Amino acid sequence: MSLIMVDEDKCAKCGICVNECPEQALKLGANGPEEVYPQNCIACGHCVAVCPREAIDNEKTPLANQESSKKLPKLSPEEAENFLRSRRSIRSYKAAPVPREKLIQLVNIAHYAPSGSNLQGVSYIIIDNKDVINRAVAMTVEELEKDTQLSKGRDNFFKPYHEQGIDTILRGAPALVLAIADENFPRGRENSILSLTYLELYAPTLGLGSCWAGIFERIALKDHSPMLKLFNIPVGKKITGAVMVGSPKYRYPRFVDRNPLEFSFYESEAETIHYIR
Repeated sequence: MSLIMVDEDKCAKCGICVNECPEQALKLGANGPEEVYPQNCIACGHCVAVCPREAIDNEKTPLANQESSKKLPKLSPEEAENFLRSRRSIRSYKAAPVPREKLIQLVNIAHYAPSGSNLQGVSYIIIDNKDVINRAVAMTVEELEKDTQLSKGRDNFFKPYHEQGIDTILRGAPALVLAIADENFPRGRENSILSLTYLELYAPTLGLGSCWAGIFERIALKDHSPMLKLFNIPVGKKITGAVMVGSPKYRYPRFVDRNPLEFSFYESEAETIHYIR
């Protein structure tokens, strides 16, 4: 079966699809684009999406599955900056559970994130059972305390948990989203970071907050982690990322600030100009 199908009546032979192919799988022939190395196709869908006449179809990324984005409103630079700067890592959550429909929306957006060579390879496990989350917190504390290297300087986590029952690991979040990938998948962590970043950026649009579960990951991402059994992770899979999710307990009517911006432009071998703003 051919990789691409071309409607010669529509094709203008402009070569845009050929130029846009990141793997040089196509060439421009007398009748339009032709396959050269179809085995190189990474199913990015660029050849189909970029065609101004909808003249090309691709078996791996069918035109029928590619929705049009022509009429969608575009954010202005100011709107985009305000949206991005208003996101904060949330560590205080309301006790109310997150509706599962919203959790599904989050992981749906996450799976649209870019990935190296479009390999993707990340799936998700959503935990919204509070008893299980509490067990995960207890196991994390126990495992951290066993490891003198990991527990060093962590009294601020252990004492409130033991003495006051405060969840200093997952912050009382009502939901936890895990990214998982095959044990031998080399881009598992990288692609998980990209996908969970999409999730975090999307969460405020649903009235939700999120935070990367870094302390929990210290245990969850280890080889033979006890979390694999707790969460019924399939054999041959590993946890590659974790984000806590819930409704923010407080509002933050101030933008995020950062250290002064530092950047540089390379001018020549003898000169690189550095800027701080």
